[in-house]
Amino acid sequence: MPNVDVLLVSVGATTGWRAAARELQAAFSLAGARAQIADAGSVPEVRTFMLTDLIQARAARRTAAAAIAEHRPRALVYCSITAALLWPAPGAIWLDALAAENRPGRHGLWQRVIERRRVASAPLLMTMAASGDALAPLGSSPHPDAVVVPVAIEKPMGPAGPRDVDVLAYAADPVKRRLDLILHSWERARRDGETLVVAGIERSPAPPGVRFVGRLAPEAYRALQRRARVFVTAPRREDFGIAALEALADGAMLVTTPSAGAYPALALARSLDSRLVSEDLAGAMRHALDDPVDGYAERAAALLEPFSRAAVAATLSERVLPRLLPGWRA
Repeated sequence: MPNVDVLLVSVGATTGWRAAARELQAAFSLAGARAQIADAGSVPEVRTFMLTDLIQARAARRTAAAAIAEHRPRALVYCSITAALLWPAPGAIWLDALAAENRPGRHGLWQRVIERRRVASAPLLMTMAASGDALAPLGSSPHPDAVVVPVAIEKPMGPAGPRDVDVLAYAADPVKRRLDLILHSWERARRDGETLVVAGIERSPAPPGVRFVGRLAPEAYRALQRRARVFVTAPRREDFGIAALEALADGAMLVTTPSAGAYPALALARSLDSRLVSEDLAGAMRHALDDPVDGYAERAAALLEPFSRAAVAATLSERVLPRLLPGWRA
């Protein structure tokens, strides 16, 4: 007899994907299904995308094979296309982006080929953002139906505390997050007494008006974020962007550069205050600090309702589990 209904196979190479897998597990549980995460854990850092994806895919295969033998799941969900590339058994794929889009040229020579096979063989695709956007890079390649299943973004519990952090940034990957651009923009925007807090990285010495707090546990980071007036981010490309959505859920105003990729928070930020979406981060931060629009946090909370755990669980129960588990009734 199966020990679990759904086994979630995750590479877990980033904080974002580890958090995403945990939220998907919680949403499956809320929908009434027994879900277990099989996380490949840490893997060596290498220099090229091709080798990185190979190492992660092989780790996911080993982890999946062992977890299948242990748990005998009724269904599999691979959390990311990388986790599915060398799968030991077919399963649904939960993806934020495809190699066809984010591994151009030599960076994805082998991944793009295998990806098309895996997508065609999957019983179901689950896309974090609008499926038309996420699957457009496949062109005419065959693929099953897709269901939009975002990462659940939970609102904070309890009353809001003081907003005593002027601006917060998250930069665990300083190159991808363009930390240097954020720091340069803050140097231009900052006024006496104002501070930018940067989480996810340590640097010493810190520039004037900047405080680095390093890597924080998820609960400590969210607690810090609930104190921020503004959250600033500067991606060139953002596939989903958990951090930006969590910042909105925690009541911070989102300042961001325009970005390629699905990045659902971008459309929300434009709807909430279009002045805060700009290549001119310094100007956008000053708009947020000096002239915040009324009711920003309340409107953000309403826009985030489709991302709630309850909404995601309803989608899983009504549109995903009937496809994965024969006889399932919502």
